[in-house]
Amino acid sequence: MLKKRVYISSVKEGPVVIAGWVREIRDFGSLKFIILADRSGEIQITAKKGETPENILKILDGVGKEWVIAVEGIGRKNEKAPNGVEIVPKEVKILSESESVLPLEIRSKAKAELPTRLDNRFLDIRKPEVRAIFKIRSEISNTIRNFFYERGFLEIHTPKIVASATESGANVFPILYFEKEAFLAQSPQFYKQAAMAGGLERVFEIAPAFRAEKHHTIRHLTEYTSVDFEISFIDSYEDLMRIAEELIVYTLKNIKDRCENEFKILKKEIEIPTAPFPRITMREAYKILKEKGIEVEYGDELDTESERKFGEIIKEKFGSEFVFLTEFPWKVRPFYTYRKEDEIEWTCSFDLIYKGVEIVTGGQREHRYEKLIENCKEKGINPETIDFYIRMFRYGVPPHGGCGLGLDRLVMLLLDLPNVREATLFPRDPERLEP
Repeated sequence: MLKKRVYISSVKEGPVVIAGWVREIRDFGSLKFIILADRSGEIQITAKKGETPENILKILDGVGKEWVIAVEGIGRKNEKAPNGVEIVPKEVKILSESESVLPLEIRSKAKAELPTRLDNRFLDIRKPEVRAIFKIRSEISNTIRNFFYERGFLEIHTPKIVASATESGANVFPILYFEKEAFLAQSPQFYKQAAMAGGLERVFEIAPAFRAEKHHTIRHLTEYTSVDFEISFIDSYEDLMRIAEELIVYTLKNIKDRCENEFKILKKEIEIPTAPFPRITMREAYKILKEKGIEVEYGDELDTESERKFGEIIKEKFGSEFVFLTEFPWKVRPFYTYRKEDEIEWTCSFDLIYKGVEIVTGGQREHRYEKLIENCKEKGINPETIDFYIRMFRYGVPPHGGCGLGLDRLVMLLLDLPNVREATLFPRDPERLEP
């Protein structure tokens, strides 16, 4: 029977086989309605005495909520049924039973607490509104991948078990690698740059990254999905910002059409931004915030509240929910960041802020061997501890740079979800290691 199965959303009049979860049962004695759901939607099964075979009525009498069944029958029009079509069953097969008391109700209007939902994520994602989030997320990933392929990028896959920290030793997860100490990768940074040294010129990766930060916020995870790209032969970090904003506009345009039904389920309309996005230097940001009575130590990064307020100011001033914050202080950027030639305390780097939250970090990289050595020493890093990385710059590396975009945050902000964990299928944070 299952070989003939189609998704519920494609059911029309005539013979059909569907399968899914029993979401609701309405029993009126001689008439029984069963709402069956699969990932594409819901449909009504109508079983009526005198029309439906007795053996099928008997099977349906024993069926409970969230049982998994397959139904072969005839599709027919019924304006009162979901999507205007119902199925008259001719054969029913029980595939799996469910306990009668669920740890999480699927159709209840009362909202369960997020920890309860995450503890029972397998049930939570049966809800249409939750499933819609992950359909949109899937389409975003697919669209991003298409964007890079259309522009001549190569997709790479880099190690997630590494011998040394990418940025600092403070925020890494150490692991036992046989008899050696190793770490979970904070980012593919060194390997993206190795691809530039190898002449691949344009690469991207969509993969997990790990940060051992004990943050308990709505925007932080210890494992997140990072969209990274790196390109060679750039003139400046402006080349990178252009690609980043093109990526955002391209992605939102495409998913608006492809996920129309999901946006309806979530009652969400998205606006397509216009490029170029505003560009504001850190020094200008300090002044803008100070004018609004928000003091940020000169030379420091913006904290969460300052970042949020900055986003509001830009929205009011430029009408844009996106803004590039540029030229970060050298003291807050990694050793591999390219410094401004005429102002070495500032860097050719940036963040992209969306709705007051940083979603992209990027910039030009230092590609000159001697400068890298100097930078390491200034940051208190022994170059010998990352020799596998440093030595490739002795053999000719072009000017290059790249970005990392947090996919989880992008989904959260796009859909105005209250917590990044809602945008992550099985989130990891300082307390959550299961499911």
